[in-house]
Amino acid sequence: MFIRFGYDITVHCEQPTPMVCLMEIHPDRYGDLRAPEEIVTTPAVPTRTYVDLFGNVCRRFTAPAGDFSIWADGVVRDPGMADPVFPGAAEVPIPDLPDECLTYLLGSRYCETDQLSQIAWDRFEHVAPGWDRVQAICDFVHGHLEFDYMKARATRTALEAYQERVGVCRDFAHLAIALCRCMNIPARYVNGHLGDIGVPILDPMDFSAWMEVFIGSQWVTFDPRNNQRRIGRIVVARGRDAADVPLINSFGPHVLKSFKVWTYDATDE
Repeated sequence: MFIRFGYDITVHCEQPTPMVCLMEIHPDRYGDLRAPEEIVTTPAVPTRTYVDLFGNVCRRFTAPAGDFSIWADGVVRDPGMADPVFPGAAEVPIPDLPDECLTYLLGSRYCETDQLSQIAWDRFEHVAPGWDRVQAICDFVHGHLEFDYMKARATRTALEAYQERVGVCRDFAHLAIALCRCMNIPARYVNGHLGDIGVPILDPMDFSAWMEVFIGSQWVTFDPRNNQRRIGRIVVARGRDAADVPLINSFGPHVLKSFKVWTYDATDE
């Protein structure tokens, strides 16, 4: 199948403002693009890209004073299969983990492993390690937090989500990531496109957040927000948590004026 994805975002700046955006398809999927992803800014400004420490594509530019829009659109080939399941996947002992996994065991800006460690061990120590333990963590987070767009807060941490029992997809991901790391399971934050392919319409279209955990000697997708295997995920960026992969990193004040995201089955287009 083919999936069309894109966004149209407008901000207002009082003065020229340098920005870095992480909203483009991850290089892992370049081979699946039907054509290069199209990026347009209004007004037109020079932009350039670089790859950050986590392998994400970042677009750098200076937004002029006034209204400024960035629009993108692309079509990617997708197998149309739900996220794979590996029920026998085992945890990898820390001494045997690849070096690049170790950073995803540590606490980070939004994932306070030091303060959640005892909670994690009390709840998940006796769950079978590996796939079952990660799924148990997702089941717990999915049931513990209430999803509520109206109560979104950019500064909410995993511990605060646990205490407040509310959040949006990034909060679900942060709490599950922190609990996995507490149990010595590498976990990383992912954001990207996830449409409503194969499921009823759930929410207004938006960028989504989920996680990948390293079990069975590979990175495996888990989604504590939806807690079901889904079709058509398009990864944009990966990092330790949302602090590493902001959609827009603005080096000066700006006001968001409009935000539109689309992801849908375009096989018949």
